[in-house]
Amino acid sequence: MAHNDYQSVDVVLVGAGIMSATLGVLLKELNPGITLEVVELRESGAVESSNPWNNAGTGHAALCELNYTPEGADGSIDIKKSVNINAQFEETKQFWAYLIEKGAINAPKTFINPVPHMSFVRGNSGIAFLKKRFEALRQHHAFTEMEFTEDRATIAEWAPLLIPGRDTSEPLAMTRVQAGTDVNFGAVTEQMLAYLTKQPSATVTCNQKVTDLRRDGEGWLVDIKDTRSGATRKLKSKFVFLGAGGGALPLLQLSGIPEGKGFGGFPVSGQWLRCDNPEIVKQHQAKVYSQAAVGSPPMSVPHLDTRVVDGKKSLLFGPYAGFTTKFLKHGSFLDLPLSVRPNNLGPMLAVARDNMDLNRYLIKEVMQSEEQRLNTLRGFYPEAKAEDWRLEVAGQRVQIIKKD
Repeated sequence: MAHNDYQSVDVVLVGAGIMSATLGVLLKELNPGITLEVVELRESGAVESSNPWNNAGTGHAALCELNYTPEGADGSIDIKKSVNINAQFEETKQFWAYLIEKGAINAPKTFINPVPHMSFVRGNSGIAFLKKRFEALRQHHAFTEMEFTEDRATIAEWAPLLIPGRDTSEPLAMTRVQAGTDVNFGAVTEQMLAYLTKQPSATVTCNQKVTDLRRDGEGWLVDIKDTRSGATRKLKSKFVFLGAGGGALPLLQLSGIPEGKGFGGFPVSGQWLRCDNPEIVKQHQAKVYSQAAVGSPPMSVPHLDTRVVDGKKSLLFGPYAGFTTKFLKHGSFLDLPLSVRPNNLGPMLAVARDNMDLNRYLIKEVMQSEEQRLNTLRGFYPEAKAEDWRLEVAGQRVQIIKKD
């Protein structure tokens, strides 16, 4: 088959978020001679899940996320996942340090800031779990700086908003690691994309929609349409990476590869309560994670976070969930129905049948009033007032569905 009308490029990265930006820079650092193009549907990079207000900005080092350390039937704590995640984030920081040193991206404070990571539990069973987790993690060198306390005065010192107004008889416990971070993934994405565009034979093009993606004996054929002008073009590439977040599933289905069959997506929208009142913000310098309610999915783990975006501090609490049929925040309501195929219909129906806890959780979240959301926040910050907080819509969290 002749493909004379296709422009050849070694690498095509679909989606200009943190994933494509990272992979693009890595590939060009390892092999400067390759030709590379990032194609983005929106008007700029880092608009969807990488945008700082579409995610919690937690530097995921497994310091405070309790669901990374499950408790076994025998009462033992499994720390393997936490150790692996911690190591991965350390490698990420080393990569960023390398880019900073060579002047590829800006000073650390423009995208990563020190914010202690804490785990907070209420009740005797929660305290027993947190203490066992603390003792298990402290045996590993990556977690030796972790501190544990059941003392209310110490908790009030670490996280001042958590104690005033709380029942004095309520059992509490907390762990703290001061080496935690808050990351503006949008800022570091934009900086890496800017660096990438300065490299020879590397481009980032926006307002580009991939309309067809198919394998051919010589590589991949990618059809692209400019969403503003309507102009179309064709790329031929040895390697295509789908870094399009929730938008990756339709592209995977478009590719026709056997590995993509049977996969479905279940979109869950995220929401936060946000506070910009400086009198409140200055009292909380931490990312405080707790436990999901019994029967709720891991995505529902509540946390009260310091955020640092463009040099300004705010507080964020959530997540609250909602249901939508969009795979992207700026996507189409037809995303979910158009993704249904004969090969994934069974698994998608099975999810509805076998995950009643998730169904109940989503219905409860969708039906919540403003006062109910505020009451959830008051489980962390008892003296929270409605006038200090506003609801923000976060990015889409498309849950992957696959055959058993």
